Amino acid sequence: MSTLSVRLPDSLHTMAKAMANQDHISMNQFIASAVAEKVSALATEAYLQERANRASEAKFKAALAHVPAQEPEKFDAMEKP
Repeated sequence: MSTLSVRLPDSLHTMAKAMANQDHISMNQFIASAVAEKVSALATEAYLQERANRASEAKFKAALAHVPAQEPEKFDAMEKP
């Protein structure tokens, strides 16, 4: 575990403290969760970008060629405007 000092604007600190209290968790846990959420989002974005960079339109079209042409189930159909 590491210790980190963070400077927050008073208004942000007040809101974070209120939300942590509302969730019955410590500020430490609240901030750790917020950082974990942001890191996860950024890592996911990087992963998806890396996958997109490896994408092949030809392979995509080849995969789609194997999908049977049929109407979707009623519950899965897109509504028409």
